[in-house]
Formats: sequence, C-alpha cells, structure tokens
Amino acid sequence: MKKKLKIKWKNLLLFILFLLFIITFIFGLFKIGKWVLDNNNTNTQLEDIYNKVNIEEIPDNDNTEIIEQTEEDKSNPYWDYIKMNLINVDFSELKNINNQTKGWIQVNGTNINYPFVQADNNKYYLTHSFDKSYNQAGWVFLDYRNNINNLEKNTIIYAHGRLDKTMFGSLKNILTSGWLDTSNNYVIKLSTESENTLWQVFSVYHIPTTSDYLQTEFSSDESFNTFTKMLIDRSAYNFNTSVSSTDKIITLSTCYNNTDKVVLHAKLIKQESK
Repeated sequence: MKKKLKIKWKNLLLFILFLLFIITFIFGLFKIGKWVLDNNNTNTQLEDIYNKVNIEEIPDNDNTEIIEQTEEDKSNPYWDYIKMNLINVDFSELKNINNQTKGWIQVNGTNINYPFVQADNNKYYLTHSFDKSYNQAGWVFLDYRNNINNLEKNTIIYAHGRLDKTMFGSLKNILTSGWLDTSNNYVIKLSTESENTLWQVFSVYHIPTTSDYLQTEFSSDESFNTFTKMLIDRSAYNFNTSVSSTDKIITLSTCYNNTDKVVLHAKLIKQESK
C-alpha cells in the first residue's frame, strides 16, 4: 500500500513538473513572439518616418551662434566640432503622426537617428510607439520636466536599450574602443521646431541604476559645477573637455542590463535659431 502511494506521489510530482515546464515553454514563446511583433512594428514605423522626413545638413548662417568655451588648446576637438554642419528637420509630417513630437536626435557612431517625443510623465513612452500604439519597445522621449524650447541646465532624453539596436540599443557602443577611438563620434546633433543645436560629449559610463544624474534644476552655479564634476569623474573615458557653470548639457540614458544604466553627457557648443 505504501509503495503504491509513493508511486502515485512520484507520478503526480512528475506531472506537476511537466506541466510547469509546458507553461514556462509556452510563456517563453509568447514573450519571444511579442518581442518580434513589437520589433517589426517599430521597424515599420521607422521606415515610414524615414520615407516621409528629409534630414538636411546646413552650413552656418547669420543665425548661428558659437558657444564660447575655455578650450584654449587648439588640439581639442571642440575647434573641429564647431565647424561641423548642423542638421535641420521639417517637423510637419511628424507632427501629423504625433503632436507630441519635440525634435530629432542624431548620435555619431550609433544607430540613433530618430524623432523624439514628450508626454506629461516619464512612463507613457516606455510602452508606446511613435504613433502612440501600445508597444513594449517604446520610443525615444524627452524628460517631462524639460522644455525643449527653453533649455534647462540638463536636458534628458531616454529610450529602451533594445537588443536589435533600435531606440537606444546601440548606445552601448559608446563604451567600446571602436566608438571611443573615433573623435568624430563625440558629438550629438539635435533639430527642433525652434532651433538646431550641436553638443560635445564629455562623459560616458555605465552604472548601477540611480537617479543622481537626472537632476534638471540647480540652486546655484556651485551646485551645477559639483554636479558636472561628478559626471566627469564618473566617465569611463577622459575626453579632456571642461564644463563651466554657464554651460548647458544634455543627458542620454538607457538600460545596460537589468541592473545598470548606460549614460552619455554632452555640452552645448553651437546653436542656430530657425
């Protein structure tokens, strides 16, 4: 009798383990299928955007302002960067698709070449695509606290670090020698409805998830200087680039893995009103 009970319990345990395996397997297939579907929808939207939007490089004109720096060393790439063309984007088509469109961002040496949007919180575009459809790939978005037409001291842009390198998936490139060995990569170009801007990278790193680099307001020049010194000291690479209390900076942030973030910081060096 006891032997039969042991056999029954053993069979029941095997059945439960088999059932759990089947459930886990099906759930895994569902997750993979959902990831592929989200990825396909994102790529379809990107193809549509690139077909509709013209991104042009424009030379300096009477509206171009060079942000004076303390980089006296003429070998500093700043002096080459300020000669670079800005990008200009017509946002009429993009605004027809999404009225929350705020600008376009390019990062040299990465796949980042997208329009960015802004909601009234930092959660919506974690799970919604450019056309506002539900999509766990999300989209590139501006921190809700920022005003792209009146730049704060720290302008912050986020996106998921997708495995297929879309959104900010290729931002991990900034930590590799392939990216760091090319100084022309150390720039970010933005275009908005009101102006076009150029930014020089001064810090890149990955770090356990924290919010200490996401500050947008500062009580004094000293607090901003302390903040930017923290960012420079944290960098995985020495860009030999100074940041002063009069500068404005931009921050790009994404996931490095389940516990860490990849972060890039750059300072404004050239702007042009439209």
